[in-house]
Amino acid sequence: MKNILIVLILFLSLTCRISAQNNNTMSKTEPSRLAVLWTSSDPEVAEKVCFMYTYNAKKQAWFDEVVLIVWGPSSKLLAENAGLQEYVKKMQDAGVRVEACLACADMYGIADKLREMKIDVKYMGLPLTNYLKENWKVLTF
Repeated sequence: MKNILIVLILFLSLTCRISAQNNNTMSKTEPSRLAVLWTSSDPEVAEKVCFMYTYNAKKQAWFDEVVLIVWGPSSKLLAENAGLQEYVKKMQDAGVRVEACLACADMYGIADKLREMKIDVKYMGLPLTNYLKENWKVLTF
């Protein structure tokens, strides 16, 4: 009887330690992060897929951090399309961070226009590489 009691006490002690370790591990999880790489010049892809998902990923808290990367032909489309500009503003107001490739913006002569929209215009090769290496989820449209 004494042996059973000792085993029971050891078992309960071990169970409590494992539970405490699991609770500590769960509280230290990294935030979920999404980088959406938008390259398409198609306004339907922007509005009906890319922007809709990006906006809701932040608004519905599907991810803690959301960044929209405007790269290539999408930057020209954005600079020319007032409706998409309004949608980007709505995403920014919801907490989506918006970045654009400076090299692409310079090719199209629109860097200043994007900056006026409060978009962080910079060379994006290294930032995108860092998102990939830091285990961000990356979605491309």
